[in-house]
Order: sequence, then C-alpha cells, then structure tokens
Amino acid sequence: MTQLPGLLDTEAIRKDFPVLDRLVHDDRKLVYLDNAATSQKPRQVLDALSEYYERYNANVHRGVHVLAEEATALYEGARDKVAEFINAPSRDEVIFTKNASESLNLVANMLGWADEPYRVDHETEIVITEMEHHSNIVPWQLLAQRTGAKLKWFGLTDDGRLDLSNIDEIITEKTKIVSFVLVSNILGTVNPVDAIVRRAQEVGALVCVDASQAAPHMPLDVQALQADFVAFTGHKMCGPTGIGVLWGRQELLEDLPPFLGGGEMIETVSMHSSTYAPAPHKFEAGTPPIAQAVGLGAAIDYLNSIGMDKILAHEHALTEYAVRRLSEVPDLRLIGPTTAEDRGAAISFTLGDIHPHDVGQVLDEQGIAVRVGHHCARPVCLRYGIPATTRASFYLYSTPAEIDALVDGLEHVRNFFG
Repeated sequence: MTQLPGLLDTEAIRKDFPVLDRLVHDDRKLVYLDNAATSQKPRQVLDALSEYYERYNANVHRGVHVLAEEATALYEGARDKVAEFINAPSRDEVIFTKNASESLNLVANMLGWADEPYRVDHETEIVITEMEHHSNIVPWQLLAQRTGAKLKWFGLTDDGRLDLSNIDEIITEKTKIVSFVLVSNILGTVNPVDAIVRRAQEVGALVCVDASQAAPHMPLDVQALQADFVAFTGHKMCGPTGIGVLWGRQELLEDLPPFLGGGEMIETVSMHSSTYAPAPHKFEAGTPPIAQAVGLGAAIDYLNSIGMDKILAHEHALTEYAVRRLSEVPDLRLIGPTTAEDRGAAISFTLGDIHPHDVGQVLDEQGIAVRVGHHCARPVCLRYGIPATTRASFYLYSTPAEIDALVDGLEHVRNFFG
C-alpha cells in the first residue's frame, strides 16, 4: 500500500460512509472519484436526518407546540454551526438557500433591484472570470441583459490560472460587483483572492466569492477573505442536497431588498404594502429546507471532528500523488495547473483523441466513478480547444489505492480503444 505523508486514517473514516462498501456491476468495488460533483454522506449525517424526521418534524418559527419549538432550535442551531464554521461575525449574516446557484442568483437579483449605491444599471459593469461554473455566469448575464450593464471577465493563462495582467482595465470605477470562484471545479485552480479584493476595494466594488469547491476542503474564513458575499453548498461537504448558504455582510443585508416574497420574510402585511423581517429571515421566504439544514449542521460537526486543516493536508498529498501518477499515462493531458501547488483536489484531463464520455464509460465498467463533460464550465473547454474533459476529484475518504486504480483503469481504456 502506498504511504504518503499527511494522510488521514482513511480506513477508519471510510467505515462512516456506507456507500463506499458497495459493489457495482456485480463484482466491482466502487472507486468514487466524483466528489467535486457531490460528496458521499457519513452515517452521522444520515442518522441526523432520520432522527429529525422521526422525532422532531414540524414547521419552524411560528408554532408554539413542542415539536415546532424543537425543530426551530435544530434549524437555528444549524445556522450557528455554519456561522462558526466560516468565522462569520454574526449568525444573522448566514442565509439558507437550496444550493450555491440560488445563493448567487440571490446576490444578482438583490443588486438588480437595489437602490444606490448598490444598484447595477446601464452605466455600471459586472466582472466575472472565464473559469466560472455556469452558476456564476448565467445569473450575471441575466442581470446584464435586464439592466443594460456591461459584463466583463478575466481570461485564463495557458496553465489554467487567471490572467490578472490587465486587472486595472477589467475592474474600473464603473464596476459594481466582482464575482469569482475561489477554487475552480474544472481546473482545480485556487485563485488569488487578495489581489482581486484589493483592486475591487480600490474602486468601491462589491465582491462575491463562490466557495462551493473550497468550503468542503479547506478552512473557510469569510472575515479573512474580506469579501462582501460568500456562497457555498451543503451536498459537496458531506451534507444533504437541497441546502446552500449565502453569507453577506450585515450592513449590506440590511440595505438590500429581498428576492423572494412570502411567509416568514415579513413583519407586517396589508393589502397595500408589507414590511420585511430583519436578515437573515428577509431572504428566506416560505418553509425553509429544515431537515437539510439539520443535516448540514451534522456534516459540519463531522468535518470539525476530523479537522479542516487535516483534510486540506490529506487532499494536498493525494493531489500531488495523482498529478505524478497521471503524468505517467501516455497521451494524457492535464487541463489546468500541472503541479499540486495552489490547486484543489479536482483534476481534469484528456486522453489522446478518446472522447471523455468513452473514457468515463469504460472506467465505470471497472467500478471507477469519474465525471465527464463540460462540468458546467463550458467556456473553459472552449478556451483550451477541447470538447470536454474527464475529471477525477478526491475527498477526505479518498486513498492512494484509488488513484492507482484510476491509472490502471486509464491503461485499460487505452488498450480498449487500441
């Protein structure tokens, strides 16, 4: 067995994840390398979801009976856990959504409806990057189309990093919002937050960070980021689907308008007008994802019990090993940084002229689960002149043996296609 410095006790950790014991295609042991799409869930999270539905299921905030009060305590307790996990100054800055996409759409719509000085209109500019997930492209395209604002973006270097050589021309006095990914889901690149935030602050622009590929894998400190908004999702960090988070600075949340209207987000309603509840409830219309928030809280407990620093070190060791092993595969081309420095644990590649979908299908027959396609980042594929990529992504339960299985599987793919 390959030994690497900094690895977690994966043998113990994997016992918490029932699905990792599965056999697929009758007799193949599952090798799960699709963690950038969604992570697996430990028993502790599954048990928390089951216990909620079995013992506490009720709607939150408005009820005075025991179940309603207990459900409310669990839901708001999850908000406390998130706030502590990301080092938020206040729990009231944590908004629950259904995923990171909704969080980013929420920011875009708030700015589209905002009063000055936050309003995006035809005289202003929006800045994103060429490596964004579609969830951080399309909302800003829609906002630009609706308001007449100009959409601008940072390009990519040949080695998969942001080209910030023209940062002063991209982020200008007209820029209202700069929204970018902390860790790319397709390239694995960890972006230089400080340089972008510094320039945005110079011109008075707001900053929104998509941390969907960061929150599961490394310590996330929203105060250290110095951003105005941070979005991430629960299902990539051992939590259930259907729960996301938007963190925003308190003063902004107080000033900006809500996106969705309905129950819970109001203080008073008449037939003529309504007044809104304070944040975060102003942005959580209707029955929220209660069980999912409880599950996210349990996932945070689980991650904290292991330690985010240790998870980061584990994944760095795996990524370094994977880059080295994959470089041994003939005709394989890494798309993105070719070293383990300043990159996350998602590695995209092409294999000669074999289409990534064919690569993925043959790997699946061997029990190896990877992702193929554009990864909701088609502009990246266009930039590098490729139809798609195969992506392997690791997490706290991934092992060097699984990377070896991937390399062996790719040799089988090459032989299969001659």
